[in-house]
Amino acid sequence: MKKIIILTISLLSVISFSCKNDDEEKPVKKEPKDFSGNLNVSVLIDLSDRIDPKKYPNPTMEYYLRDVGYINSVSQAFMDHVKGKKIKQMNDKIQMYFDPAPLNSDINAISKDLKFEISKANVSNELLAKIEKSYKNDPLKLYQLAIKDDNYVGSDTWKFFQSRINDYCIEKGHRNILVILTDGYIYFENSLMKEENKTSYLTSRLIRDNGLNKPDWNTILTNKNLGFIKANDDLSNLEILVLGINPSPNNPYEDKVIKAYWSKWFDEMKVKRFEIRTAELPSDMDKIIKDFILKK
Repeated sequence: MKKIIILTISLLSVISFSCKNDDEEKPVKKEPKDFSGNLNVSVLIDLSDRIDPKKYPNPTMEYYLRDVGYINSVSQAFMDHVKGKKIKQMNDKIQMYFDPAPLNSDINAISKDLKFEISKANVSNELLAKIEKSYKNDPLKLYQLAIKDDNYVGSDTWKFFQSRINDYCIEKGHRNILVILTDGYIYFENSLMKEENKTSYLTSRLIRDNGLNKPDWNTILTNKNLGFIKANDDLSNLEILVLGINPSPNNPYEDKVIKAYWSKWFDEMKVKRFEIRTAELPSDMDKIIKDFILKK
């Protein structure tokens, strides 16, 4: 009986050892790298006359001040993300762009100072404090300079998407987010193009001329294949948040038309994810902005 028990124990030991060796010899499957923890946030500002408080006054809050509030929420979300990371994980960027670039060198200097890259090699409490201070104070200075200049050249957002967005706003190994501050209209004299019923621009007059001020605006838009000319073939590694849509009050359907133009454009360019919001108060938009940036 003892021999049987000893034999049984021996066999179990051999089987156990054999299974253990089999497990150890199996190659460990490496999980694919997840770069979603690296943020690359860009802000594209439309410095056209939409920010002019004389031409488009708003007693509740001027539109340029709304922009400043939106930028503040964007920077806060970025900083919340960075501060939640370990030092060895730091690899994040935030920057600001215009198209066309303002002629005022002071405005361009401010935008240059708002470009930051945080890595494990340069991160410090001083750098983080500098970013917070810069994004808290400098955007207001920038808008005040633009309004004082009173030289609004328009918005060449279409050309930005065609020629610059890939180089400026998309980084490998990052979650790329572009925040666009605009009233929804696009117009720049040097980039006016039309291909059949599609254009590189959008104005309130174009919306009226196309008959998109009627209840059946969506049917007209679809049947005539109206919209923006596609400016990019593949933006599948980019998420876009559009803020500040401010439709003309003369057309009750203008808000929906503008959003339809932008949505169709983003879909055609294969944008990964997007939201389009009207010019609401910054206090109302704060959670929406932070949720977009911090929640994947």
